Amino acid sequence: MRIERVAIIGVGFMGGSFCLALKNVYPSMRTFGIDINEQAIEIGKELKVIDQGSTDISELKDFNPQLVVLASPVRTFIEIAQSLRELIDKECIVTDLGSVKGHLVYELENILGPRFVGGHPIAGTEKSGVQYSRNDLFKGKRFIITPTTFTDKDAKSLLKSLWEEIGSFVEEMDPHLHDYIFGAVSHLPHAVAFALIDALIRLSDGVDLFKYPGAGFKDFTRIAASDPIMWRDIFLENKENVVKCIDAYINSLSKLKILIQDGLEKELTLYLEEARENRNKIDRNNG
Repeated sequence: MRIERVAIIGVGFMGGSFCLALKNVYPSMRTFGIDINEQAIEIGKELKVIDQGSTDISELKDFNPQLVVLASPVRTFIEIAQSLRELIDKECIVTDLGSVKGHLVYELENILGPRFVGGHPIAGTEKSGVQYSRNDLFKGKRFIITPTTFTDKDAKSLLKSLWEEIGSFVEEMDPHLHDYIFGAVSHLPHAVAFALIDALIRLSDGVDLFKYPGAGFKDFTRIAASDPIMWRDIFLENKENVVKCIDAYINSLSKLKILIQDGLEKELTLYLEEARENRNKIDRNNG
């Protein structure tokens, strides 16, 4: 089966980048964007990110997509899936670009059937508009597929090939394991960045601390410029893992506080050395 018609629901940075990546490989592929924001549709068409678009999801019926990609905030997925059930052909594959899987994958396949294949590209920036879309965003990056025993094997294989053709490295993962891993390595860092900004707001008593940021502060908090609605939904959908990870971070921060407060020079040095060594492993393992 050759995919020739793709619908993107959520015409933003991620959905737009996926469209451009596809067009890079398949120039003749037709794309249809659905978004509640009419301006996003117009910008997407003007920049040739999508060929057609609408704020009315029912218009997908006439487009007859072979692949539908959910690229909206994750808490919109269930309602969208319920609408899609009446609008798409039974052979149509549905996937997503969401950062949360777990129970959501099972709920979506209950609605959409075995042609739903959960997916998560490990790529992105703090940008959130379709105007920032990039055709190379996913090149050389991981794409996680989260199939279940119910997932259609042909649909999974086709989606895997599609992502490999746009330059991603595809890996399969259990949906619940996915949420634990990315709760720690993605959702927690975003929570910390947002919280650090909040802390500086509270500390700016009589002096505007945001006038004096260094390069380290800018690098560390860059992701706090991400879309608040998207991250609200991620935090709430992966609540159990995010709370567990925040608790672990609070414990580590409390330990650091005690080492500094009590002037424990040797222990503090060991704490920092261990952190540095493990941080350097990231570069060695992903170099």
